[in-house]
Amino acid sequence: MSRVLIVGAGLTGSLCACLLRREMQSKVQIVVWDKSKGSGGRMTTSRSPDPACSTLDLGAQYVTATPYYAQSHGSFYRELLAHGVLKPLQATVEGLRDMDGTRNYVTPSGMSSIVKHFLKESGVELIFERHVTALYSQGASWEVHGKDGEREEFDAVVLTMPVPQILQLQGDVAELLSPGQREKLEAVTYSSRYALGLFYPSSARVEWPWAVRYVSDNPCICYVAVDDRKRGAESPGRGPSLVVHTSVPFGLEHLERDREEVQPIILEELNKLLPGLPQPISIKCHKWRYSQVLTAVPGCPGQMTLRDKPLLVCGGDGFSHSNFDGCVESALRVLDALKSSL
Repeated sequence: MSRVLIVGAGLTGSLCACLLRREMQSKVQIVVWDKSKGSGGRMTTSRSPDPACSTLDLGAQYVTATPYYAQSHGSFYRELLAHGVLKPLQATVEGLRDMDGTRNYVTPSGMSSIVKHFLKESGVELIFERHVTALYSQGASWEVHGKDGEREEFDAVVLTMPVPQILQLQGDVAELLSPGQREKLEAVTYSSRYALGLFYPSSARVEWPWAVRYVSDNPCICYVAVDDRKRGAESPGRGPSLVVHTSVPFGLEHLERDREEVQPIILEELNKLLPGLPQPISIKCHKWRYSQVLTAVPGCPGQMTLRDKPLLVCGGDGFSHSNFDGCVESALRVLDALKSSL
């Protein structure tokens, strides 16, 4: 039985683990490492310290299916709809530019529920707070090193972290890259932004007619959502939650500053944009250094194989495009590489 390590418990990694288990269940032992405290990656769902507050999504906000992907990835959409993970977006969205034939879906339990669904289906051994720092070739296997001194050997390794983090890995990875591969990986670029989550008590009221508002005339804020209303998850016993995303230029300008310095700036702009906001119970400020892919690996191949034996393959939205279907496409291409190798 082959031991396969998937680095990253985001959408690409979780779906890849799920598909690998379904197609090669008796032939593989799958392990997932993630440096965070929980699964989701950029599909993360946050909770307030106060259980009376609603949860909120600080990263991805909803899923948009074009007619092409609604057909080609239809089995994944049907699965998530059947399990109640997805449901059609019915809330009012102000400023959304509709595209012919597209369908928008929300997650009643938060965006991380998509990742958790596929992880549950995979039955993998899932280890959090395991930060991969180096890989060394050991004949027919890879010795993978963690930040806290952990070392384990695997027959195949899948890297799904952002491309700049792949390029920072120590060990034999740098030597495996051909000049052409390195050039392609170094060409991948990401947008950066800040996300603010505000949790309110059950007595708080937000009276705006919309659930989501796209903002086009503010130098700081580009998106605001009453998150529980957007997801159709409003509850009389829980306070509302508000999500704010900054614009890409603002994120780039303040990228190297501490979150504690940037949060007051965003709050000041938010109160100008929405005067009369109630006082939140708690606030979370997150810096997305790698928010969305601006320039993917040329040709959008879905994956890049760095070595065939033992297999070392890279995947994620940096090899496709930044949305649900981009991650699905990458997971499918990584699965092809695993099946071919194993």
